[in-house]
Amino acid sequence: MFIVDLTYEEPIEKVEALLEAHLAWLQKYFATGDFVASGRKVPRIGGIILTRTLARPDLDNILAQDPFTEVANYSITEFVPSTTSAPLSVLRTL
Repeated sequence: MFIVDLTYEEPIEKVEALLEAHLAWLQKYFATGDFVASGRKVPRIGGIILTRTLARPDLDNILAQDPFTEVANYSITEFVPSTTSAPLSVLRTL
């Protein structure tokens, strides 16, 4: 599993201009099952995407398609969930 941490590097107006395309990109990868969860940071300085386990080159290819590559920096952390609450136990199998 990966945590993708996006941090905006451009003014929010530039981010907003790409938001519709970014949301369509997110939906594409939720539909394929590659993305597990996503959302905005608070305060609104970026966002977080949780992915299922996949090969790092595949993740890099997916991220390269994100319209937000024009306005955000990406930090990626791979981790293996070994302990979860009961409602999130499915994360241990992704």
